[in-house]
Amino acid sequence: MSRFRNSACTSIMVGKGASLDGSTFISRNEDRVVAIEPKRFLVQPAVHDRHETYVSAYNKLTVPLPEDGMRYTATPSVDQSAGPNEEDGFNSANVGESATESVYANDRVLAYDPFVKNGLAEDSMTTLVLPYIHSAREGVERLGKLVAKYGSAEGNGVQFNDQDEVWYMEIATGHHWVAVRIPDNCYAVAANQIAIEQIDFNDPDNYMWSDGIQEFVDAHQLNPDNNQWNFRHIFGTNTKLDHHYNTPRVWFAQRYLSPVAADQTPESPDMPFIRKPERKIAVEDIQYLLKSHFNETKYDPLGDGSEHDKKVYRPIALSRTAQSHILQMRNNVKPEQAAIQWVEFGLPSFCAYTPFFANADDTDVSYRKFPAKMKLKNAYWLNEALAMVVESHYSEFYDQDETFQKDLNEWARRKIVAVDAKASQLSGTKLTTYLTGQNHKIAKHYNKKTKRLLFDLMTQGTEFSKLTFKMDPNL
Repeated sequence: MSRFRNSACTSIMVGKGASLDGSTFISRNEDRVVAIEPKRFLVQPAVHDRHETYVSAYNKLTVPLPEDGMRYTATPSVDQSAGPNEEDGFNSANVGESATESVYANDRVLAYDPFVKNGLAEDSMTTLVLPYIHSAREGVERLGKLVAKYGSAEGNGVQFNDQDEVWYMEIATGHHWVAVRIPDNCYAVAANQIAIEQIDFNDPDNYMWSDGIQEFVDAHQLNPDNNQWNFRHIFGTNTKLDHHYNTPRVWFAQRYLSPVAADQTPESPDMPFIRKPERKIAVEDIQYLLKSHFNETKYDPLGDGSEHDKKVYRPIALSRTAQSHILQMRNNVKPEQAAIQWVEFGLPSFCAYTPFFANADDTDVSYRKFPAKMKLKNAYWLNEALAMVVESHYSEFYDQDETFQKDLNEWARRKIVAVDAKASQLSGTKLTTYLTGQNHKIAKHYNKKTKRLLFDLMTQGTEFSKLTFKMDPNL
């Protein structure tokens, strides 16, 4: 098992008919075991006529690479000793991938199809899939073929999107998986628990599955239901850990996007995976949820509930979130400028999501290079520092931090509109060069505003030191 197997993420997917502007969205908080797990944001170049074999630094998975691969963006770990862990990005065919959401199967199914030690794991999934796919559906197909050939080393949920579709795939055992197309007018939330429910084996347009999965379930008498084929019931778990670690996050997200779901409780075991929102979903709504910590409920660790209530459930945002991302594929501009990757380093609750156009051939040095020691010129360290300072005096700094995030979201929307107008007049390498340059300007603006807030709060924070003393004049 990877040294990251106790990590845990939260994923949110939105179909184009459920979003405010017709975009498809996939998104996730990449949570790790430790509080500091440095990341970078890179553009990996296209390759042609290559003759190489990929070998995982984590578990020695060995896979011959295709001769040709597309350019793609990625957020790899700085420490490559456990594999690249490229996690998420868009390729030049406008396909997004986010890998992975750790999921856990029950011991019954794993008894008959155990994990493969040197099979496909999280560290390799983006590297071996994203450069080679031309649609979200093709992403599921390629990943499924890799699992069939090499086996899976762990349970994982993987998201794919393009301009038309959003797909979510859950790999539960060494060789068995299912995938579902998120309906255009719906959203879905996954939180470290096998989530996919009924599979319609007569509808291959909206469902995909591993070869032989029905026969596997029948042969070992694994289906507990009499009248349905429910992947969650067959392969998933329903434990105390689920009720306190996993389902509360789904509850909070559905409570926000579908208030009719308010009659659910944080421990409800059968919350639907796919739901219709009660209003159109904006990128800011996804940000809010990925930043959330049971806001305005008694379960908020930063709130005023009892000590028991504040610690009973695991929130979506955590101090050990290595990075958070929202992959937005738009439908209101030409395809060459449609993909935007919103990147967030540091604890999401206190930091801003920076929008980058995916059609670029480089990233800003503040995101691309990682110094050996902490430097505020680096976006990862800058945002980690801001998060620590804000949380240290949360009640005093909350309003200023919220204003900072709100102002940057407003600026981002205006900037995207301005860049779109110019980009619509360009094509080919000129367009890519222009968008790359604009990404540098966006990074510079965000870094500048983040530093300004950080320095302001640090200055104000000196007033809150407990090591102050004023002489009582009556002494």
